[in-house]
Amino acid sequence: MDRLDAIRAFIAVLDEGNLTKAALRLNRSPVAVTRAIAFLEADVGTELLHRTTRSVRVSEAGERYAVVCRRILNDLEEANLAAAGLHSSPRGVLTITAPVLFGTRILRPAIDDFLEKYPALRIRYLLVDRQVNLAEEGIDVALRIGHLPDSGLIATKIGSVRRVIAASPSYLKGRPAIRTPSDLAAHNCISNFELGHGEVWTFPPKPGTKAHRNVRLKPRLSVNTIESLVRSAADGRGVVRVLSYQIEEEVRKGKLQIFLKCAEPDPLPVHLVVPDGRAELSKVRAFIDYVAPRLRKTLRTPAV
Repeated sequence: MDRLDAIRAFIAVLDEGNLTKAALRLNRSPVAVTRAIAFLEADVGTELLHRTTRSVRVSEAGERYAVVCRRILNDLEEANLAAAGLHSSPRGVLTITAPVLFGTRILRPAIDDFLEKYPALRIRYLLVDRQVNLAEEGIDVALRIGHLPDSGLIATKIGSVRRVIAASPSYLKGRPAIRTPSDLAAHNCISNFELGHGEVWTFPPKPGTKAHRNVRLKPRLSVNTIESLVRSAADGRGVVRVLSYQIEEEVRKGKLQIFLKCAEPDPLPVHLVVPDGRAELSKVRAFIDYVAPRLRKTLRTPAV
């Protein structure tokens, strides 16, 4: 069996999550994909996938092997594109990652239109609220919110987002007014424990002072996803601290309102970042050139 074809089958299974979908993507039978995985496992001498009748789960050895396999496939694609010429029409697979809500509400429509423009391209879209290792996971373009550390990444700034305090009108009705950060201590707050927005919220110093203001809270509800956080706030369960884009829809519909604007920290920058060595690929350049102006316009005229 051709080892390269077997590697493609292995990565397809990881991307699609099961053998049947991987077989459809590769236009092969599930039996052929299963044989390809078995060939690789015999070749490397260890189990790469834990398979049951209902699920497929990558092994620890498989995770390490996948890093190298993705690099091999990326290098091969780059070689093919280089042979065809850097200015050839974008084609192949473009792998993109973004935070879940930003990627769903803001970036996804631009990706849909981009695919219409370039029919020879396929996109693998990874939506996660964690910092992805671009090299290990074979990422071509990542959307990052926050200040970037010094690295070999090539960054294109597309705007900024605010860090805001919000609650629903139904929650605020009949409760003490929130005019300063210290007033939050008397309110129900909803925190996100995975992002570290827990029992202490920090605010910029008062005008004319240098010390940041820390407000200690007693959250009655702590969740691990932004979507759940926003929905609970919209249902009147308490006060939340989120990024402005995460509640644009709820603010526009009147389900949430923002307050303490005078105490907001500096906005966080938003970038599209590309690993060094991939910026000159036609598919990557085409994506940045197409998407960046649209995102700048969106972030320049936010709803909140």
